[in-house]
Amino acid sequence: MGYRNKTYIAFDGDNDMHYYRLMTAWRAHDGFSMNFHNAHDLNTARDSSQEESIKRQLRERFANSKLLIVLIGEKTRYLTKFVKWEMEVALRLDLPIIGVNLNGNRRKDDLCPPTIRDELVVYVPFGHDIIEYAMDHWPASYKMHQAKGDTGAHHYKDHIYNDL
Repeated sequence: MGYRNKTYIAFDGDNDMHYYRLMTAWRAHDGFSMNFHNAHDLNTARDSSQEESIKRQLRERFANSKLLIVLIGEKTRYLTKFVKWEMEVALRLDLPIIGVNLNGNRRKDDLCPPTIRDELVVYVPFGHDIIEYAMDHWPASYKMHQAKGDTGAHHYKDHIYNDL
C-alpha cells in the first residue's frame, strides 16, 4: 500500500460543488496555508457511466487517503449511490472523518447522513480556519478517542474558534 497523505472529500456534486471548488481555491491560493492533497485529483473514471468503474477509481483514491472530509449539505443524507458508499469505505478503512456542516452548525445536526450519525466523527462549520484546524488535529485525536473506546459525535469548544 502506498503512503497515505491525501484527503478524500465526499460531497453532493449536484448541489454543493461550489464549496468543494472553494476548498480547492483555498489550497491553490498562496495566501492560505491549508495543506491538503485532493484525492479527487488522482485520476478520473474512464467510463463515467458505469458505477463499478467509478467505484474502482474511488477505491484507488482511498488507498492514498489519510482522512475523509464529508461536506454536509441539505441533501447529502439522501445520497445513497456514491456518498454513502464513500463514507462506508472510510469507516471500513478506519479513516478519521470530519463532517463539515455547510449550514454553519458547529455540531452534528439533523442534516447528518445516517451512515456516520453514530460514528466517531468531529463536526465543524464550513470555514477555512476550522477545517484546517480539524485536518491538523482530528487524526491524532481520533486515534486517542478510539483507544479510549469513545464513539459518537465530537465538536470543538468555543475557545478553539475564538483562538482561530
